[in-house]
Amino acid sequence: MTSRVRGALSAALIALACLLVPFGAVAAWAAYGLTDTGRYVTTMAPLAADPAVRDSVADAVEEEVDEPVRPLVRSFTRTPAFGTAWDEGNRAVHQAVLRAVRDGGHHEVTVDIAPIAARVEHRVALPRTEIAVLPASQLDRLRKGYDVLEVAGFWLPVSAAVLAAAGIAVAACRRRALTATALGTALGGALLSLAVAVGRRLTLTDLPDPVHRPAVGAVYDALTATLRTVSWLLVAVGLAVALTCWLTGRYGRPRARRGPAGPVPDPAQQPTRAQA
Repeated sequence: MTSRVRGALSAALIALACLLVPFGAVAAWAAYGLTDTGRYVTTMAPLAADPAVRDSVADAVEEEVDEPVRPLVRSFTRTPAFGTAWDEGNRAVHQAVLRAVRDGGHHEVTVDIAPIAARVEHRVALPRTEIAVLPASQLDRLRKGYDVLEVAGFWLPVSAAVLAAAGIAVAACRRRALTATALGTALGGALLSLAVAVGRRLTLTDLPDPVHRPAVGAVYDALTATLRTVSWLLVAVGLAVALTCWLTGRYGRPRARRGPAGPVPDPAQQPTRAQA
């Protein structure tokens, strides 16, 4: 294999690996971050103190409960016990959605808030209150996406790592290949950060009710905090590796000793006795 062919093959493998970096990060984040109930509850817990989130929760619950209970809902969101109810509610919703996605079925996903309220405040007896959290029309689409994420969340990052290693191994100059891989990884991290920002803007723009935009923005920022951290980590690691490769290539090799400026002339041959 000639050096030109090796260079072209290495460039193609490295470019494909760097292209898979942001997609692999998103798939792994969705497959292993959003589907973990404990991690999800921990991520959402600080939002219980957000005023916009409290108002949105009160509005959503008041639409579902009976008229006598509605005055208690908004006042309850201002109490310290709301944090416990918020955690228990997120846990119940997350488990209900995961159960519906994994077990199948085509019915609407609902959560009963009466046990949650009874666990937080025993003095208030609420009737059995079912709140819809996911319509049946979106359940099939969510189930298909979940099946894809289970596969992509593992194989996309592994494929990116294998392709990058193969591209560096095939390259004629491995230092340059490693530098290109590092720069491509940093670029992928920057594109991932840009995609998160654009996704936030599109999510808030598509909301039918502008009143709930602050609450949705707070939830979006909380859920994508890990993804933003990963994007900047990719940028930092990629630039650090590229800089290290450049420094070692420029200053790591010992300088060769300078030789004579021109070719050394042959010493003059002494005339032999016969020549004389």
